[in-house]
Amino acid sequence: MMSDTTITKTIFLNADAGTVWTYLTDKDKLAEWFHAANANLTQGSDYALIGHADDGAPVKRCWGSVVESKRPEKLVYTFTIEPFGGAMTTVTWLLEEAYGGTRLTLHHEGIGEAAGDAALPLLMALDAGWDAHLGRLRDATI
Repeated sequence: MMSDTTITKTIFLNADAGTVWTYLTDKDKLAEWFHAANANLTQGSDYALIGHADDGAPVKRCWGSVVESKRPEKLVYTFTIEPFGGAMTTVTWLLEEAYGGTRLTLHHEGIGEAAGDAALPLLMALDAGWDAHLGRLRDATI
């Protein structure tokens, strides 16, 4: 039996969609809540998000390509991490104006197919990871 392995999260931010968009695409703003990026996320470009190993050395945390960039409404990129063995998933961000702020929805699809037998542990890790990152995004945009 195939089950849905899409992670979907929605948060409300006290910032307009243009500001939130900048936090999703600008390499320096990404570093404030997610991971530092090697470049701004623009349509058709590849990206890598960089973290640090225990010894402080830079390490590529996740990477992919920007598939769609419709400022400030929708951003879609492929996304992979080391445990996926190069298999790609898809992350979609939807931004909607809401009461003077922004309703931000994340859809992370294809995890089960990319993770194979390790689907549940990786789903749980990514689910918790997105919670932590979105909490930092909320704090960064206040």
